[in-house]
Amino acid sequence: MIDAILFDLDGTLIDTESVAMTAGRAAFALVGHEVQDEFLHALVGVDLPTAGIKIQSAYPKVDLDLLNQHWRTGFETAIAVDLPMKLGAKALLQMALRPMAIVTSSDRLAAHQKLRMAQIDHHFDHVITVDDVKMAKPAPEPYLLAAQRMGVDPARCLVFEDSETGAEAAHRAGCIVIQVPDLAPSQGRWAHHLADDLLAGARHYGLI
Repeated sequence: MIDAILFDLDGTLIDTESVAMTAGRAAFALVGHEVQDEFLHALVGVDLPTAGIKIQSAYPKVDLDLLNQHWRTGFETAIAVDLPMKLGAKALLQMALRPMAIVTSSDRLAAHQKLRMAQIDHHFDHVITVDDVKMAKPAPEPYLLAAQRMGVDPARCLVFEDSETGAEAAHRAGCIVIQVPDLAPSQGRWAHHLADDLLAGARHYGLI
């Protein structure tokens, strides 16, 4: 019943969300603001323009450009030293169980850079980024576009996501959604199955 496997990137395949949280806290401190982890959690899986709107709404006096500059520098410095993979990610990708694609809220440049740094770019037939769509996650467009480019029915696509935002996008696209929560816990509102890790999710659907 599954013709393709679609993966979110950050927090699903590569363990960047904890790095982004640390860099985010430091960036807010550098521009004179204290930020709660709950607020940073709410930005997980959100594209940069939407995240900017959320930040300015909560912190109307923040210098958003300076904040983003500090945040980006801190994040890029950290992942240049170490870009860890999520548990089971490399093993699952190496099995090449079905044609695979990335569907991410990162921009094209950042997505391809992280894929190359993690040395997993060769596994994917397509990489759908926020630059490829008019409406980012939680809209279904990114997953619908991935299915279209792969020539498969969205209902026959198995999606691995970590965030509520991403799981909602995949669910609304009509895909089968396995959610592997990362930093923020989830009740699985948009998931067909909640899994502890990627391999457990694949086993649940009989892929391994």
